[in-house]
Amino acid sequence: MSTNSSIEWTESTWNPVTGCSKISTGCRHCYAERMTKRLVAMGQPNYRNGFRVTLHPHVLELPLRLRKPQVIFVNSMSDLFHEDVPPDFIQQVFSVMHRAAHHTFQVLTKRAGRLRELSAALPWPENVWMGVSVESARYKDRIDALRTVPAAVRFLSLEPLLEDAGELDFDGIDWVIVGGESGPGARPMEEEWVLNIKTQCEAQSVPFFFKQWGGVWKKRAGRMLLGRTWDSMPSPRTEACEHPTSALK
Repeated sequence: MSTNSSIEWTESTWNPVTGCSKISTGCRHCYAERMTKRLVAMGQPNYRNGFRVTLHPHVLELPLRLRKPQVIFVNSMSDLFHEDVPPDFIQQVFSVMHRAAHHTFQVLTKRAGRLRELSAALPWPENVWMGVSVESARYKDRIDALRTVPAAVRFLSLEPLLEDAGELDFDGIDWVIVGGESGPGARPMEEEWVLNIKTQCEAQSVPFFFKQWGGVWKKRAGRMLLGRTWDSMPSPRTEACEHPTSALK
């Protein structure tokens, strides 16, 4: 568990699952896959299986040992709703997040269909934020799936933004993150695409967070848009529900 994340919109990362597989165009230059190769070379035991989906029960309770409240990104090196992650293990992850009420957990998936299928069996306390990745207009249906989830905060990660997303319906969405692809082979992001989303966020009163321009040298490109940074954060809604504790068994 890392408590000094370089990801601009979180503080810590927690990876009870590692490894993934590609399902859409945004996965082509996967950061987690690239980082996994380094960790394998370093002999990191949690990455003994490379980028194959691997469960790590021994790290499940790490957030409970961290006393200082943190904003924690769950599975920065995987996707919790990957089809190879058993429902009972997802239940265990949610049980820990439920118990670690002093932290805020951010869960992000591209597998919105499976999220929708499993949502009713999961607890949704106010400290669990749920998001989906939408890298292009082709995957806007993930937003509709997210709307069905009773999370206190529903958010979108439009990263890597690969094209103009067109018109977006942010009804039931509490936060929007936008960012360009970074690293070797990074595909460019146009300013007009970003401004289109920013304008729609303003029109629909949704907080807008601009993460980065990306590119091969992302630090050089920075994260300034229109001469400033955009770091708006969401406020949890009160209608988030907790399903009976029996759902955790």
